[in-house]
Amino acid sequence: MTRIAELLDKGKTYSFEFFPPKNDAEQSTLVTTLRELEPLGPSFVSVTYRGGAESRKRTVDLVTGMLRTTNLVPMAHLICVAHTRLELAEILVDLRRAGVENLMALGGDPPTDPDAGVGELVHACELVELARAIGGFSIGVAAQPAGHPLSPDLATDRDHLAAKLALADFGVTQFFFEAHEYTSLVADLAERGVTKPVLPGIMPVTSLSSVPRMAAMGAALPTWMVDRLEAAAAEGGADAVRHEGVACATELCEQLLEAGVPGLHFYTLNRSSATREIYAALGLGRN
Repeated sequence: MTRIAELLDKGKTYSFEFFPPKNDAEQSTLVTTLRELEPLGPSFVSVTYRGGAESRKRTVDLVTGMLRTTNLVPMAHLICVAHTRLELAEILVDLRRAGVENLMALGGDPPTDPDAGVGELVHACELVELARAIGGFSIGVAAQPAGHPLSPDLATDRDHLAAKLALADFGVTQFFFEAHEYTSLVADLAERGVTKPVLPGIMPVTSLSSVPRMAAMGAALPTWMVDRLEAAAAEGGADAVRHEGVACATELCEQLLEAGVPGLHFYTLNRSSATREIYAALGLGRN
């Protein structure tokens, strides 16, 4: 295994994020995606976590399966929500016993199930501290370029993020669509004395139907980008929109690399084609 903090110390990282499949069809899609992306030689891959016993098992099974059957370096997500401190400690111990060394520590969204409970830990900082007590993890935390939706203002959000990063090893951002959103975040952290690496999260927008979903997730597309996608739709339909969305993501990556980012983190939605196209356009991957 390789710790992500050590990889970042050596140079830029290029990473992919997946979510655990819910059924056999999703499992088949993910297996195909992993086979297609593994030859690109990502620095590491990230596996999300929704909470609850079933999702916990899926995440752990996927991460440990990667360790056994691939050359990928996995990072497991873990959330505070709906877990007691003891449950979280048990999960962390199980991950370490399985050989997992990389962890994304998250507060998590409030549970929709009224019987799920809130959990004993509330903030990601507390989970980072617990993981440090267990030992052996390289720990990442989430960053929001536009600020967390629950933060009263951007300055407060940046203060909380700086506190998280002071405890963790690195950050990974929510997806965004303009380079200045990332560079502003990094500048705000530097003003607070925090220079830990923060990886920008990249989400190619490949359909017009996804535009309102992005806004609902706190990352609205800028007007110029919506205009480009709509113009593509008018000229060539869905295929043209997809092509334009991949082009926009590639341009963003080029701008970020020019700005000196520590790496790029791709949200794949368990599909490989858009990420592979961006990789090719940027000249990344194994030769």
